[in-house]
Amino acid sequence: MTPKLHYTVPGMSDADAERVVELLQERLHAANDLHLTLKHVHWNVVGPHFISVHEMIDPQVDAVRGFADDLAERMATLGGSPQGTPGSIVAARTWDEYSIGRATTQEHLGALDLVYQGVITSYRDGIKVLGELDPVTEDMFIGQTEQLELFHWFIRAHLEDKGGRLSTEGAGSEQAAAAAAGQG
Repeated sequence: MTPKLHYTVPGMSDADAERVVELLQERLHAANDLHLTLKHVHWNVVGPHFISVHEMIDPQVDAVRGFADDLAERMATLGGSPQGTPGSIVAARTWDEYSIGRATTQEHLGALDLVYQGVITSYRDGIKVLGELDPVTEDMFIGQTEQLELFHWFIRAHLEDKGGRLSTEGAGSEQAAAAAAGQG
């Protein structure tokens, strides 16, 4: 729950600012969780394509950490108080903990396909709401979504066959996506 703001930016109502801060906080939790998940994958990926995936993940980690900082600073600009502690992330999380440990590149990439689907979908949902409330924050969400979609494409390129089908097609969980990708 977002505490009442004592001030916000000129031209924005307190009620609108509170809703925008709430959306920013949701994305902040997701960005913090995502960059930790990506680093976990970076440390736990194995197999013949280890080095390419290991090195592909680090720029994603750095970018998503930057997203978190931008989201938190936007919250503060609007008069909010960003919550970035591990406990606050866990308490507010509406998604499951990443469940893949040491595994092959394909298994991790399969699971990350679903992770990115969830993160990108939530960003796009936020963009729909922000169009009416705050075009400045909407622009931030759009820019971050563009980068996340690019990273998702990097992941999916490893999961796609020459006909364009994803090995994770139809998977409803990280475990199922990892298993499907591992077989492909």
